[in-house]
Amino acid sequence: MPVTTPQALWAAAHAERAALAGDLADLDEAQWAEPSLCGRWSVEEVVAHLSAAASTGRARWLVSMIGARFDADVHNDRRLAEHRGGTPAETLQRFRTVGDSTTAPSGHTAAWLGEVVVHAQDVRRPLGLPGRPPVPVVTAVARFYAARDFAVNSRTAAAGLRLQADDGPFAAGAGPLVTGTTLALTMAMAGRAAFCEELTGPGVPVLRDRCARS
Repeated sequence: MPVTTPQALWAAAHAERAALAGDLADLDEAQWAEPSLCGRWSVEEVVAHLSAAASTGRARWLVSMIGARFDADVHNDRRLAEHRGGTPAETLQRFRTVGDSTTAPSGHTAAWLGEVVVHAQDVRRPLGLPGRPPVPVVTAVARFYAARDFAVNSRTAAAGLRLQADDGPFAAGAGPLVTGTTLALTMAMAGRAAFCEELTGPGVPVLRDRCARS
C-alpha cells in the first residue's frame, strides 16, 4: 500500500525505529564505536541523534538553532550530546523511549521518516546488518527527496538526472538514467556515496561526484 498520509508516514517511522532498535540490541562496545556513514559520527552518536530528532519540536528547535547561531552542525552536536547515554545500552534505551514519538520541528512528515530510513542504513551498512525498510516506505522518502532540498540537498543531487527504481514505482527527473533499488537511489540522494556502487546507468558518475562533494 502507498505510504502517503501523515498517519501512514508516522506509522512507518515508528516501525522503522523499532526495527532499528531490534537490530542494535546485541551490539558489543566495539560495534557501537564503529564509524557510521554519517560524517564523523559513530554508530552510537547516530542513534543519539535520532533520539534528539524525535524529541525536538518546533519551538525547541528554534531556540536551539538561535543558540547555535543557526549553525546546524552545532545544533545537532548539542542535541546529540543531550540524548546520548552514559553507556551504549542507555543510549539505545533512550531511543526506544521515543520510538512512538510524533514530535518534529515541522510538519514535513516524509522528511522525518527519511531521517530514520537514512540514518538506519548509516549504521546498518558498516555493521553488516541486513535490515532494509519496505519499498513503499522508502518510495515515500524518495519522492520527497526528489522534489525538494530539506535536511539534505537531495533535489540538487538528482537535478538533471532520470532516477528509476527497479524494485518499485519510484521515478523522477529527466536526463541521463540512474537505475537501482529505491533504497540505493534514496541513499545516494542523501549524499551517501557508498550506495552509488549499487546503481547503474550513464548518470551514475554525475551522482557519485555530487555525493562525494556533499
